[in-house]
Amino acid sequence: MKGRLVLLHGWGADGDDLRPLGNALNARMASTLEVVSLEAPTLQAQGSGRQWYGLFPADWDAVPAAVSQLQQRLLGLQGGEAALKNTVLFGFSQGGAMAIHAGCQLPLAGVISCSGYPHPIWNPPSEHPPVLLLHGTEDAVVPFEAMEQLQEKLDSELCSTHSFRNGHTIPEETMQPIQNFIRSVLTKPL
Repeated sequence: MKGRLVLLHGWGADGDDLRPLGNALNARMASTLEVVSLEAPTLQAQGSGRQWYGLFPADWDAVPAAVSQLQQRLLGLQGGEAALKNTVLFGFSQGGAMAIHAGCQLPLAGVISCSGYPHPIWNPPSEHPPVLLLHGTEDAVVPFEAMEQLQEKLDSELCSTHSFRNGHTIPEETMQPIQNFIRSVLTKPL
């Protein structure tokens, strides 16, 4: 199994934020993953870091263009559209919302959203890649109910969830479910 893991950071972070997670997953999977960490296109208005679209206040009108731009970047990675069937898209927080919105419309191997949320205008296509949703039950930044809202919109046969007792983070206990999901979607027959 050789696959690609594409990482999408959260609001206010940068492309290096999730790189340790990708490297740890790659090590756990015996270096079978190419890890690509994308950086959001614009600087956030408050402080340092980057954003996929303005969030405080939320600029929902910018979401369609941001999603389209992300999809073009994914298609522009080495191997183009053909490589998407061996690609898992992982996003955290705002990156999780982007992963779900952009990824469910592409022929990816799978999509993982940790502490993500549905964009107000988002409705998934009836056929979408397998999805893993992870969320902390004590998340004060993106409430746990956001995972339930995502789950309600997705095909129940293609969506699995993992809740953890924590806040807005990616705790160590999520590594095994993430690894299991990646392994399962990358080893499915075509």
